[in-house]
Amino acid sequence: MHDLIIIGAGPAGLTAALYAGRSRMNTLIIEKMSCGGRILMSESIENYPGFPGGVSTSELISRMEGQVRELGVEIKSDEVLDLDCGKKAVTAAGGTYAAKTIIVASGARPRKLDVPGEKELTGRGVSYCATCDAPFFKGKKVVLVGGGNAVAEEALYISRFASSVSVVHRRQELRASAILQEKMRKEEKISFILNSRLTGIEGEKSVKGVKIKDALTGKENILPCDGVFIYIGYEPETAFLKGKVGMDEAGFIITDDSMATSAEGVFACGDCRKKSLYQVINACGDGAVAADSAYKFTANRSV
Repeated sequence: MHDLIIIGAGPAGLTAALYAGRSRMNTLIIEKMSCGGRILMSESIENYPGFPGGVSTSELISRMEGQVRELGVEIKSDEVLDLDCGKKAVTAAGGTYAAKTIIVASGARPRKLDVPGEKELTGRGVSYCATCDAPFFKGKKVVLVGGGNAVAEEALYISRFASSVSVVHRRQELRASAILQEKMRKEEKISFILNSRLTGIEGEKSVKGVKIKDALTGKENILPCDGVFIYIGYEPETAFLKGKVGMDEAGFIITDDSMATSAEGVFACGDCRKKSLYQVINACGDGAVAADSAYKFTANRSV
């Protein structure tokens, strides 16, 4: 029996583990992949306090993981399949784990466009991770879809390798921060196709082009390219919690200010939680609050 089980080892889960470990809670982290979560899909982060010029995401996560392990927190590689909120029992592929309280920090996964050719060509020119795949497109033409900070950061990274980077966005203005947009417009390899939607991906064995529809005229053209990177948001990794805690229509977990869910003794933090901003900095803040709330929950139960 653990004091606390944390599901997920991204920035939110690792911060929760840090605070729980410092409170001397017997803590177990269950992570199905590697520590870091989707932050590792970006090469670096420039808006995390204390790192002028930015910091490598792998370095940041390595430091977080090191802090947690120094406190004796166990990190187990396993995939969570179900959660019994009443019994605080976590069913995973490798077995069942029990605790006095649970923190869900399961994160989110890239949202798909759901256009013809996307599924068939994923891994053959269609990607959701520039850090993983950009080197494969050296000297080639690449299309990015999206308008937020993620697409801006990845466009700048991919431009180191590709011969050209075309950013397709459905609106007239990007949503990325002003400083990132400034950097994009200074990069000669990056161009913009605005007020447009990507409606299909062409190719048999690999990507050969994309169909782009102008939202104003309705005209559809084919743009030749060798790769497509998609950054249109994320979907929460919360399927195992369906019907067990309160969620919004998209599946993001609803919590109060203490990170408490609708299930007693079950808390949530990070990108799986419904909130207004999805950034590393507030994921860490979520994790700290969730751990403090979990500690108070177990302390009150032991009195």
